[in-house]
Parts: sequence; C-alpha cells; structure tokens
Amino acid sequence: MKVKQESSLEEEIIDRDIFQKEGQLTVDVFETDKDIIIQSVVAGVDPEDIDISIEKDMVSIKGKRERRVAERVENFFYQECFWGRFTREVVLPSEVDKNKAEASMKNGVLTIRIPKINTTNSKKLNINIE
Repeated sequence: MKVKQESSLEEEIIDRDIFQKEGQLTVDVFETDKDIIIQSVVAGVDPEDIDISIEKDMVSIKGKRERRVAERVENFFYQECFWGRFTREVVLPSEVDKNKAEASMKNGVLTIRIPKINTTNSKKLNINIE
C-alpha cells in the first residue's frame, strides 16, 4: 500500500503545472510599409521566461506566467487571470528577414518587429496567347 505524504504548496503547484494545458497568448498582428509587427500583453511575465523563434513564415512565442502567492487560496470569487505556460504561433502574411527581427517589452506589452523582405523587385509576367 502506498501512503501519500502531505505535500507542500510548492509541490502541489508543480504537480498541477505538469498537467495543466497551455494557454493561448492573445496577439495583434499588423504591418507598416517596412515591418510586420506582433504585439501581446504579457504583464507579469519575466522577459527571461519568454522564448521567441522564427521559422520561415511562422513566429512561435512560448513562455510562462508564474503565480507568486504566499498563501494557499481555496475559495475564489473570480478566477479570470491565466497563470502557467502559454504559447502562440503566428503565420506571417509576407516574407520577412528573420535575421533583423527585434523584440522589446514596455509596460507589460511585448512587441516583435520583423522587417519585410523587399518584394518590389518582383517581375510581372505577361501571358502569351497562342
């Protein structure tokens, strides 16, 4: 027979975190003449806990927002804040130069700026009718 020992609050939070689904980060994606810009509210997230990667036409944002509560909370009246791991993948609407991408965070807002590749050098083809 297995005897369950009393666990600490920290152990319970870790156990719940393992089985918790990832939340989906909300984003705004827009473009200027030169850049694709992705913005997201990440208040309460440590910048070191955010991982951003760019692969071809996809930006992937992963991270975690840790709940720092000293007391054990049992009876919530409202529980709307998301705590835990989050992720979001954004398909980019045009070709970008991922080597010149920049990310910054100000007042809890993450901004990713990715320069678009100059597509003005494209060639228009005329269709020959036979």
